[in-house]
Amino acid sequence: MAQDFNNKVVVITGGTSGIGLATAKAFADAGASVFITGRRQEALDAALKAIGGKVTGVRGDMADLNDIDRLYDAVQQQHGQIDALFANAGGGEFAPLGAISEEHYASTFDTNVKGVLFTVQKALPLLRDGASVVLTASTVSISGNPAFSVYSASKAAVRSFARNWILDLKDRRIRVNAISPGVTDTPGVTHLFGENAEGTKDYLASLVPAGRVAQPEEIAKAVLFLASDDASYINGIELFVDGGQVQI
Repeated sequence: MAQDFNNKVVVITGGTSGIGLATAKAFADAGASVFITGRRQEALDAALKAIGGKVTGVRGDMADLNDIDRLYDAVQQQHGQIDALFANAGGGEFAPLGAISEEHYASTFDTNVKGVLFTVQKALPLLRDGASVVLTASTVSISGNPAFSVYSASKAAVRSFARNWILDLKDRRIRVNAISPGVTDTPGVTHLFGENAEGTKDYLASLVPAGRVAQPEEIAKAVLFLASDDASYINGIELFVDGGQVQI
């Protein structure tokens, strides 16, 4: 069923590429007024042009609480409420145990855990009762991966947020769900795998029952579903969008 977000206000962090960009496009196409964030102005400008529709860009790093405040100030000035929040900004790099630096740990947790926590907490005054929050977790939170323990742990924390926050927010009927994509064909994944990116993606696709890696638009459709009234009785779940990989 096509989702209708006319007269809805949606905030997406990390909306300049990959899953965030695809989701922003999908919400805009469904009629929403969309706010996206990105750390680089050039990428933000390109994303706004690609998305079209009723979209506003706010440059900022969601690991910086002042930047989060500026995001919500912009929303407040234009709309005064949020109907759906997609806390998507995140990232990580490989580092095996024995070579993990304090900087690597801090950077990963600041972006993926601290950023998500305060993105949601600072949104609370604007989130309408009955709103939907979707968090980007990952399949790596439940599967072992070499040299990826810090990133995996950060995404396990995100999944745990969803379980706990549904209790904190139950009186306001705000639903919180986590979406866990498998390997997705995004610029971020290509950068992570480096010069062996295509070969690595082909290998990982061979491990997926669906026989391929995901496209960002497929993850976006799942986010829209969780944010919609069609998911009105879905709360606190982790939705795997991974072609079946973690089920085998």
